[in-house]
Amino acid sequence: MEAALIIFALMVLFAFLGLGVYATVKVVKAAKRGVDRTITQARRTVEDTTLRARSLGQVGVAGALAQLRLDLRMSMRATQQALSDGVRSDASLKESIGLFRRLSEHGQELDAELKRLEQEPDRRRIAESLPDLRERTAKITQAADSLRWAARDRARRFAADDLSTLSEQIEVESGALRDWSRESVDDLTAAAAAWDAAQAQGAAQGAAQAQAAHGRGSGPGPAALNQAAPAPQYPWQKARRPESTT
Repeated sequence: MEAALIIFALMVLFAFLGLGVYATVKVVKAAKRGVDRTITQARRTVEDTTLRARSLGQVGVAGALAQLRLDLRMSMRATQQALSDGVRSDASLKESIGLFRRLSEHGQELDAELKRLEQEPDRRRIAESLPDLRERTAKITQAADSLRWAARDRARRFAADDLSTLSEQIEVESGALRDWSRESVDDLTAAAAAWDAAQAQGAAQGAAQAQAAHGRGSGPGPAALNQAAPAPQYPWQKARRPESTT
């Protein structure tokens, strides 16, 4: 019996230890993901700031490459954010997200190529390839912008339709409430009038019954009832003499 209790206690202890290890691993992984996300966001911010500074402060090929990268990254990031926010309320955007992922592969490839060209010493050759790079960047950004604005227009249309439907329902409900209020007031007035009529009828019947009873009581009644009441005697009055005495 003691051995069974010891084994059971050990099993419970190991179970708690396992749960503790699992929870620790989950917390560590979550913290690592948070740190990686923060580092990625910080690196992205620094790189965008650098590209913006190059596009404004440098001229020629270097400034053009920086502007192309900046336009590409801003467009793709805005579209990704719009689709990620929209798919939470509209599941039909999943197909659009699939198309955007394919477009992102081309965007990442172009961004990596532009980044390599920034380190290229042959500026003349880069200048010759700029028209093709601008065209590719324009195609990708136009496709991303089209997806983004389509998703926003869809969300705006759904919001407008929902608002119109809600307004119609509110108007119908308001009309129903007003009709219900009138019916209630009319019913209350009718009930009050019926109660007043019943009270008046009851009072009339009571008056008629009292009058009938008075008419029956006007004839001669018993002698005991018609006999006059004796006058009250007070202590300071003299005693009355009997009538038979002289």
